[in-house]
Amino acid sequence: MNTREEQLKAFDRLLTIMDELREQCPWDRKQTMESLRHLTIEETYELGDAILDNDLDEVKKEIGDVLLHLVFYAKIGSEKKAFDIADVANSICDKLIARHPHIYGDVEVADEEEVKRNWENLKLKEGKKSVLEGVPRSLPALVKANRIQDKVAGVGFDWEEPQQVFEKLQEELGELQHEVNAHNQEKIEAEFGDVLFSMINYARFLKVNPENALERTNKKFIQRFQYLETKAKEQNKALKDMTLAEMDVFWNEAKSL
Repeated sequence: MNTREEQLKAFDRLLTIMDELREQCPWDRKQTMESLRHLTIEETYELGDAILDNDLDEVKKEIGDVLLHLVFYAKIGSEKKAFDIADVANSICDKLIARHPHIYGDVEVADEEEVKRNWENLKLKEGKKSVLEGVPRSLPALVKANRIQDKVAGVGFDWEEPQQVFEKLQEELGELQHEVNAHNQEKIEAEFGDVLFSMINYARFLKVNPENALERTNKKFIQRFQYLETKAKEQNKALKDMTLAEMDVFWNEAKSL
């Protein structure tokens, strides 16, 4: 691993390259925070994929891509005379110190849950009107639900036992089935949303990240279906012409791999 001096030298190199690109490259010179935004989101998802794949070499590359974007935003901020990379770093350092009084102050905590409760209470003391202010509006719904539940739990609004959450999930499933039987489409959607919200809450009590769990299942399904497609081609068959029983043979083969 690199020394702190080598790490700082590498970061200085990145800042220098960013200055040069912003000045000399037509594409880099043209970019704005708004034009970079969708690219940053894409890079973040690519980093997430690499993490789920446990591909550390790819994680390293994707962290670099995300870091480049952060440095790019800071460079644009400095051009607007609003902030630079030092302001960004000092701002997060100040926040971390203020939010960790059990490390940088005389507060004592018993466990991780108490740290999280203190974190949310400190944010309210800083002027936030709601613990939910920190949940981005544009988050995907599943991720947003998880963050909402995590944040309200941080101030004590939570179930006590996993069994209570499971019973609530069963209750919501019953309400969904009732509306399905009644053929009330509008209420079906509402109850389906309640079921998903309860599932996400149950995942939290099981210490499972629902986004990661679902994405792993997505990846697993894709791999198995592509195996099915490959085997069908080997037999010169089109999937639409195969019976479910025939497809199940290859599907079960894929599951066993």
